[in-house]
Amino acid sequence: MTIIGKNLATLAIGAALGGLASGVFAGGFAIGTQSGSGTGNAFAGGAAAADDASVAWYNPAAMTLLPAGRQVAGALHALRPSFKFQNQGSTGVYAAAGTGDGGDGGDWNFVPNAFFTTDINPRWRFGLALNVPFGLKTDYDNGWRGQLTALKSEIKSVNINPSVGFKLNDQVSLGFGVSVQRIEADLTSFAGAAAGIATLGADDTGYGFNLGFAANASPSTRFGATYRSSIDYDLEGTATFSGPAGPLLGSGIRADLKVPDSASLSVFHKLNPKWELMGDITWTGWSSVKQLVIVRTSATGAGAAAGSTLSTLLFNWKDTWRFGVGANYRMNDRTKFRFGVALDETPTNDVDRTPRLPDQDRTWVAVGMQYRLSKAGVLDLGYAHEFVKDARVNNTVPGFATCAAGCLTGSFDNEADIFSVQYSHSF
Repeated sequence: MTIIGKNLATLAIGAALGGLASGVFAGGFAIGTQSGSGTGNAFAGGAAAADDASVAWYNPAAMTLLPAGRQVAGALHALRPSFKFQNQGSTGVYAAAGTGDGGDGGDWNFVPNAFFTTDINPRWRFGLALNVPFGLKTDYDNGWRGQLTALKSEIKSVNINPSVGFKLNDQVSLGFGVSVQRIEADLTSFAGAAAGIATLGADDTGYGFNLGFAANASPSTRFGATYRSSIDYDLEGTATFSGPAGPLLGSGIRADLKVPDSASLSVFHKLNPKWELMGDITWTGWSSVKQLVIVRTSATGAGAAAGSTLSTLLFNWKDTWRFGVGANYRMNDRTKFRFGVALDETPTNDVDRTPRLPDQDRTWVAVGMQYRLSKAGVLDLGYAHEFVKDARVNNTVPGFATCAAGCLTGSFDNEADIFSVQYSHSF
């Protein structure tokens, strides 16, 4: 029962991670890919760029910098992460190769975004962002050497973020928005011959807010700053088992999680009629994520009482910084080329990291192109590659504090590719 309990706790961690973000495409487990126009700049300067309606997500204050009227933008991102485990002396039950080292835990993911902005009056602007800010998907081969720790982890989220921007004067604007976010999680691992595959399904809706500031320092330079609040989640779901003892082991589960807040500062500078420069610094308070307590909400057939603690999981994460710089080159009135690089820290560490989220520090290199199809229509294409440091893991067998029964020891060779397309239209 202890081993089973620890496996369920591991699953619950995955659910909590999904309530925030995806470590596949940004530091921690955030999906940093939110607009097609931003991909080519590695999302540098997002709070100050004000290129199109996607600024409704990045900085509601900067909506006032858009041309008068209405703007819509729709984007689709094809994301291809790769997570390949390299065994480096696993011991005990993890020493047996099983079906191998899990194959490639990554796969194609398709993420849509949609944005809308409109004038209320000359000073006020309304915006709406429909996006997928958080998510996680890793899927390893059944029977692989690390199946006691993780098999499949899949998180889906949908976020609705209405906002308003207000122009104080010709130099300064303010913005405010709220987020309503829905999370669904489906996570599995192997819990032994009697229990079979353990599956946790959980979901919740959380609420948060965001603030924005934009200022024109000169006709060619502007600054943007944003703050996005933490979100409280009360994840609820069920734990089920596929093995012959499954009916005795299943129960309801809940876990409270407060995800961290974040803040960004961006700058945009028009160097000359051909070149635009931008930069961005983002801080995320991951150090608030220290542990996760998983509680049963119903009694099990094996005698575990409702309200009892299933397990307590330690994260011990740290705050992170993301630094990005980018440039645009305007070839002519129709065509603009984009470039960008970014350094994105991970909050994880070599002690607590697991195959469910083998995240590490990453470097973005990005290129893109914007083409004006007509006076009102604009097409953006972008590509980014993420170079990710090897992510070490050293996980004990669930239910054991030491490597007495074995340790899964090795590192993940990770990388990710992002392809984005966006169409924007003004009315």
